[in-house]
Amino acid sequence: MTGKHVGIDLLRHGDTGQRSYRGQLDDALSALGWTQMRAAIFGRSWDAVVTSPLRRCADFAHDLAAARRVPLRTDERLAEYHFGKWQGVPIDVLANEQGEALAQFWADPVNCAPPGGEPFPLFHQRVCAALNDVAVEAETRRVLVVTHGGVIRLLHCEADGRDFGEMASIDVPHASVHPLAWAAPAAGLVKA
Repeated sequence: MTGKHVGIDLLRHGDTGQRSYRGQLDDALSALGWTQMRAAIFGRSWDAVVTSPLRRCADFAHDLAAARRVPLRTDERLAEYHFGKWQGVPIDVLANEQGEALAQFWADPVNCAPPGGEPFPLFHQRVCAALNDVAVEAETRRVLVVTHGGVIRLLHCEADGRDFGEMASIDVPHASVHPLAWAAPAAGLVKA
């Protein structure tokens, strides 16, 4: 059972200059990435910021929270999906060498994880648990979550009741803001 829906803004990190599944590799933002992030938040305000621990999110989140003098919380559960042996491999190389496996992953991420990749049920569980905690905060203040493309796609599917096979078709450009209506956990269901 869930409580009321609350609005949460999700912000994908900016460009890192890398063209591969980065997953949990800890890249910094490129100069372009910083510019994209600053443009994305221009004219917007929040009362709190929650971030993935990975530098491409956390560095900007720390900067933003300090500049705006709002509380910041890092949540390990908001890290990107772990792509296993595909992390750091250019997408075109994967397409050429493991095209069938890549297509299966895009079509059915739940059952067709990359070799050595994070089991999808664990990814789903940790990300949704993190958002449930954010939703409790968002009942009384505007919260920005700085995270990753895979996390945002999963959350959109979950919130909209869409099949996870649709994740690859959800457009999540670098430094894009995604408003999300998330069902806050009902009272008594929130972890202590």
